[in-house]
Amino acid sequence: MLHVLIADDEPPARKRLRRLLKPMEDAGRLTVAAEAGDGVDTLERLREQPIDLLFLDIRMPGLDGFEVLERLEPTRRPVVVFTTAYDDYAVRAFEANAIDYLLKPVSRARLEDAVGRAERLHRTPAARPDTDERLAQLLDWVEAQQQRTRPAEAAPPDYLRQLSIPVRDRILVVPVERVVSAEIQDGITRVYVLDEDMPGGKAHLRPHVVNYTLDQLEANLSPQDFMRVHRSALVRLEHIRELIAWFSGRYKLAMTGGHEVIASRERSRQLKERLLL
Repeated sequence: MLHVLIADDEPPARKRLRRLLKPMEDAGRLTVAAEAGDGVDTLERLREQPIDLLFLDIRMPGLDGFEVLERLEPTRRPVVVFTTAYDDYAVRAFEANAIDYLLKPVSRARLEDAVGRAERLHRTPAARPDTDERLAQLLDWVEAQQQRTRPAEAAPPDYLRQLSIPVRDRILVVPVERVVSAEIQDGITRVYVLDEDMPGGKAHLRPHVVNYTLDQLEANLSPQDFMRVHRSALVRLEHIRELIAWFSGRYKLAMTGGHEVIASRERSRQLKERLLL
């Protein structure tokens, strides 16, 4: 029996999918174990219990479907079926990489096909590496699309040596050496800053919301010290403490202060070259 998670930010879409799955649930083929309404909640549900089949909406607040997939531990990754309103580029990418997807509103026949494929994959774990590689190729395509549409910016004459960060009724001036990473989360740029003079000499990170875009930060911080490791993450190289193998050639970066960042596959290759590994 498949344990299913439905991840979609629209309650009517979750309700419809659950209704269409009910006959299969009654037949003992699956059970809907949980639902999630955003990307962060989806990751939490996946960490709480084993899930065999994930119906994953592409556009969700917090983290989109692609970002959820990138942050998910390889050992806990279920069979994934993307759900989406019609998006020509995304659908072409799914078809090119043989990734299963459902167009909204989901039809009963297509849902039956998707569940059948998930059951076959669940019964034959040996087929999973091929699926993982196709998912990795899809994520590479997503990042390439974003890089292609990113506007080019002229290189500044001097790189920033400090960042000005508004905090309530004051402005925090932070040397760039204390910036561990900058990340886009739910459309908001957050900079993770290393606190100074913590008791016992322990490293502690504090996130700050900033008005800079990640593209602006990348253009204004020294490329010798900082690297874009993902379309939604920029890190300071000296704060990388460990590279942990993730899936299909990706790495999870263990940063100063216990923070973790997932690098894309292409950027993981570049990062290894930068670090002379």
